[in-house]
Amino acid sequence: MIHGYRTVFPIPLGEAASWDPEVVEAAARVAAREAAAAGLHWTFAPMVDIARDPRWGRIAEGSGEDPYLGSAMAAARVRGFQGTDPRAPDAVLATVKHFAAYGGAEGGRDYNTVDLSERTLREVYLPPYRAAVDAGAATVMTSFNEIGGIPSTANPWLMTTLLRREWGFRGFVVSDWTAVAELLNHGVAGSRADAGKLALEAGVDMDMVSRIYVDDLPALVRAGRIPMSVLNEAVRRVLRGKAALGLFDDPYHGATPERERSMLLAPEHRQLARRVAEEAIVLLKNDAQLLPLGSRVHTIAVIGPLADDKVSALGSWPGRGDPRDAVTPLEGIKARAGSVSVVYEKGCGIIDTATTGFPGAVAAAKQADVAVLVLGEAGDMSGEAASRANIDLPGVQPQLLEAVQATGTPVVLVVMSGRPLTIPWAAEHVPAILESWFLGIEDGPALAAVLFGDVSPSGRLPVTFPRAVGQIPLYYNHKNTGRPTGPDKYTSKYIDLPVTPLFPFGHGLSYTTFGYSDLRLSAPRITPAGTLRVSVTVTNTGTREGAEVVQLYVHDEVASVTRPVRALTGFRRVSLKPGEARTVDFQLTPRELGLYNKDMKFVVEPGKFRVFVGGSSVGGLEGEFEVGAGPR
Repeated sequence: MIHGYRTVFPIPLGEAASWDPEVVEAAARVAAREAAAAGLHWTFAPMVDIARDPRWGRIAEGSGEDPYLGSAMAAARVRGFQGTDPRAPDAVLATVKHFAAYGGAEGGRDYNTVDLSERTLREVYLPPYRAAVDAGAATVMTSFNEIGGIPSTANPWLMTTLLRREWGFRGFVVSDWTAVAELLNHGVAGSRADAGKLALEAGVDMDMVSRIYVDDLPALVRAGRIPMSVLNEAVRRVLRGKAALGLFDDPYHGATPERERSMLLAPEHRQLARRVAEEAIVLLKNDAQLLPLGSRVHTIAVIGPLADDKVSALGSWPGRGDPRDAVTPLEGIKARAGSVSVVYEKGCGIIDTATTGFPGAVAAAKQADVAVLVLGEAGDMSGEAASRANIDLPGVQPQLLEAVQATGTPVVLVVMSGRPLTIPWAAEHVPAILESWFLGIEDGPALAAVLFGDVSPSGRLPVTFPRAVGQIPLYYNHKNTGRPTGPDKYTSKYIDLPVTPLFPFGHGLSYTTFGYSDLRLSAPRITPAGTLRVSVTVTNTGTREGAEVVQLYVHDEVASVTRPVRALTGFRRVSLKPGEARTVDFQLTPRELGLYNKDMKFVVEPGKFRVFVGGSSVGGLEGEFEVGAGPR
């Protein structure tokens, strides 16, 4: 149930590319409805880990690099899974994972050590967990990693001091798979019993799979080494979760074979899956308006190892998804093509070294008006235990792309992946590029709708695309240095590569254009407890209807601690007809303007702030305001 049960939606990173919390909540609601009808009461989702390193495979399961966007998506998924009443027959308990900072693993290597300051933890990694808890998440799962030498599963500061006392969490905490036993490997426990004692007393109420709580802790309780009060409280929390679901009254939670049959793959579920998939697609590049495919296109060559791959369309962790339910890009294009001729050549395998399929692909491209290459990763090349040191297109796919591009036939590159890939050659040479992620069962129809212009692409990147692995970690909300990047030699840069991303956070093109004007701030000066209204007029200046994602960023110009060059503090999806204009309003409150000062207290400091409003994390209209000193 990471991104659907039987009706499989886009992977969570793809859902986040929609920048549409309402549709993401609706997708989680469908997953809960189907799973509950099948007898499931509890899902190990949402994963809300911030990830700034695309080598880490589990970036596919989260919402990208930004704490504000990640928080919005985390809360939406919790609301979708749990609804307003856990006792309802279509509700399941949500599990916020992985607590905490699992996405900060060194080297992008799964299960690895995390080493960061409390400031970075609080400013970057913790906000989505907090948002999920505030949205009512019933359970929390520990992370495999350590932070500052303390494994999360044995960390009382995380589980008790922060989660329960500071945040007021009242649900129960479960370890990740065998994480309690893994305290031995971490070297903080000398026996299984010691590992169980550390975890239980840290505040971990349930031991997943390692059976230490069942097999090894009873003797410690009888010997008085674990107080009965600690055991009772852990049991009480778990029982409260079951009671909240009503399992003591109805252990099946309303599940019946008839309900399951009526729920799985319901037509309205597939319809929503298609909508989410359409919103997830990001148009990265579109030179000479090659897309959408117009009336001059009579023959399309569909090429690539992922063009007709039903399994990969589902991505990692596809729940009970059945590949037979998936519609591939090739199938979707054929169904939509009408009188347009479609020819298909696989070209190569996903990780092949053989090029024997190249001549057929080149021949197909030569006879076509446009070539659509569907390249990228297999569905299981991202996700858990799928870290990659090299995030280029795998195998001989880059050579296939170059061979087809050399034919002179215009190329549309569709990238299917669970992470940003390093595609600088494509970005320079290929006229049109779409990032489609893994879109789920409605992959083909959604992609075809965008290719043919039935839907204008509206996805925006929830994560930065690097030019090369050597730039990683690369993220938009970085800190300035004492020597910011500049023309002088002794500034922070590379001698062999620009420091800028290939495609920035928030980037995404449309089949229309949008203009921004009339940026207004409600006051030039507010108090630290005050609220500032920011408004901007957005106009569809093109000839097609489309949706723009209006993004608000803030920079605190002088503070007692260093601040990001920009921080996302608001966004709105706005659908506009050609020529239509709309005023979009944002509210900046102490939550968006505050920081953790030198004493790690959250405060709003007096000083100057700059706002940026636009269609990505780069550029945009700018304004200034000041926070004055509060009343003495």
